Amino acid sequence: MSQYTFEHLVPNAPQGRFNGIQRAYSPDDVVKLRGSIPICYTLAEIGANRLWELLHREDYINALGAVTGNQAMQMVRAGLKAIYLSGWQVAADANLAGAMYPDQSLYPSNSGPELCRRINRTLQRADQIQHLQEKGDIYWFAPIVADAEAGFGGPLNSFEIMKAYIEAGTAAVHYEDQLASEKKCGHLGGKVLIPTAAHIRNLNAARLAADVMGVPTLIVARTDAESAKLITSNVDERDRPFLTGERTAEGFYHLKPGTGLAHCIARGLAYAPYADLLWWETSKPNLEEARLFAEAIHREFPGKLLAYNCSPSFNWKANLDRATIANFQKELGAMGYKFQFVTLAGFHSLNHGMFELAHNYRQSGMAAYAQLQEAEFASESNGYTAVRHQREVGTGYFDAVSVAISGGQSSTTALATSTETQQFHSAAESNGSYGSINEAIDTEFINSVYHRGSKALEEIAKEAYYDRMKQAYKEIEEFARFDDD
Repeated sequence: MSQYTFEHLVPNAPQGRFNGIQRAYSPDDVVKLRGSIPICYTLAEIGANRLWELLHREDYINALGAVTGNQAMQMVRAGLKAIYLSGWQVAADANLAGAMYPDQSLYPSNSGPELCRRINRTLQRADQIQHLQEKGDIYWFAPIVADAEAGFGGPLNSFEIMKAYIEAGTAAVHYEDQLASEKKCGHLGGKVLIPTAAHIRNLNAARLAADVMGVPTLIVARTDAESAKLITSNVDERDRPFLTGERTAEGFYHLKPGTGLAHCIARGLAYAPYADLLWWETSKPNLEEARLFAEAIHREFPGKLLAYNCSPSFNWKANLDRATIANFQKELGAMGYKFQFVTLAGFHSLNHGMFELAHNYRQSGMAAYAQLQEAEFASESNGYTAVRHQREVGTGYFDAVSVAISGGQSSTTALATSTETQQFHSAAESNGSYGSINEAIDTEFINSVYHRGSKALEEIAKEAYYDRMKQAYKEIEEFARFDDD
């Protein structure tokens, strides 16, 4: 009998976090694999616990797929509570090979974790800027749900990619039950399933990695059985009812047509004890089929969390009317689909947005860019701030670093005398923000404020970001002379 429990091994997990979860290994196995020095994975742990709490508190959490750190930052600024990291988007435009690929696991397997790390670093910078300015209440570290595809191999590969994602700060990772060497996007043909038992091994491997690292990372089990037509083997008796008995030239077994939903349910029931959420990939947005899957799972596993891909591969208006589309996520949430996401939102937003700008720019030159800029100004009333791009990426933050390094004096700060400060402060005024002190007037002013540390100077600096810039400068000089006297 082990002296450990999994609750002891992952001590910061919420109470009841692992209720109903099965493992094929013991707590002693975890202890043996940990090594001698405990290492903390703060972002992964905080993200996992926050996501778990959100999934149990909210009707549902909806997310968009981010392909860059700045996209993720805008998602959080706009109020979304989680971020999705899509392997499809990594393949298309965010992989370490520096190439554009289709969604077939052709890119280096550490590309997804590196994008996760990049997103978290961007969110960290946004948090640092907000903290420096002492204004705003955005919680920047939105949990990231990341794509591990089919594990990029077998159980050992699944183990390693989970570790890499945890090191990068992810909250949840999903694995699909396809053959990794033949992996395809869920909405492409040619998918080959692995036996049910083989996918359970991959899920166990992922859980073992999280336990070894002491993080309650959420595991999402995905099945592609709804539209897959092939499977590698007939070794698992749970799969046999769905096989035709015929084989392909490569040796794969054919799956029976018309049994996709039933096969998804069977696999979902098999995966449920080993996963925190279940996701069945669908070919179209169909609420009735979603209800049938949810009811079948919840009959045996009441309250089991479900996930749903509101995919850009669906032609939404060709499948559903406007009212159904508007209520689609709310209805899914009522069925138990607590995490819903648009996988390729970043790809489509980036491409269509740039195409529209380029198309208009070709026709009307700078008028097209001015129109984009005016749209940015208009969005400031909703909290948008990236029209001031220098501030957005942290120029003011590093000005503060420079001043601190120099003991309160720096003649080389960048933002105060920039064209952005001179020309864009009225836009900031429109949404009631004044920026940090080091953005306010000029280098001499910054040095004065930081050197004196006076609350009176600080209040004048805030006013300076409005229409009293010159007057505030005079007041501060008068205050300084009075103070010296």
